[in-house]
Amino acid sequence: MKTDALGTEAEAEDPDFKPLAAQEAQEWRSRHPAVSVWRIVGSQAGVGVLVALSAWLLTGQVQVAWSAGYGALAVVIPAALFARGMARKRASAGAAMAGLFGWELVKIVLTVAMLAAAPRLVPGLSWLALLVGMVVTMKTYWIALLARPGVRRTD
Repeated sequence: MKTDALGTEAEAEDPDFKPLAAQEAQEWRSRHPAVSVWRIVGSQAGVGVLVALSAWLLTGQVQVAWSAGYGALAVVIPAALFARGMARKRASAGAAMAGLFGWELVKIVLTVAMLAAAPRLVPGLSWLALLVGMVVTMKTYWIALLARPGVRRTD
């Protein structure tokens, strides 16, 4: 890949690239509104409740419902902590990137700790129900991103 002294690698790869003007960028933002991270965390909590209720209705066992609910909590609580940590303004892009990695590490450690504590906290733990609760709750990210306004529009 060759670039001239004034060009960048991105321009060399795509010679038709044209940056948006301020007005064009504003129009793009109005067509693609940002999704609130708290809305996603709230959606995850709601899905977690639905998974726990579904587990109870399907099996008739309260232990299975508690296991599925705890699995959902092992996703929602770390995600809420991550969202809270990332909501702070950072002084620079480097600080924002360090914050992202730091809070992601906290999220992973908290999730692992919650899973390790599950046998002591959930009587009659069903690991299968816990994993189903976790996976279904985690997939809420994708549902929320696909269901946001403006995704399916072709302008």
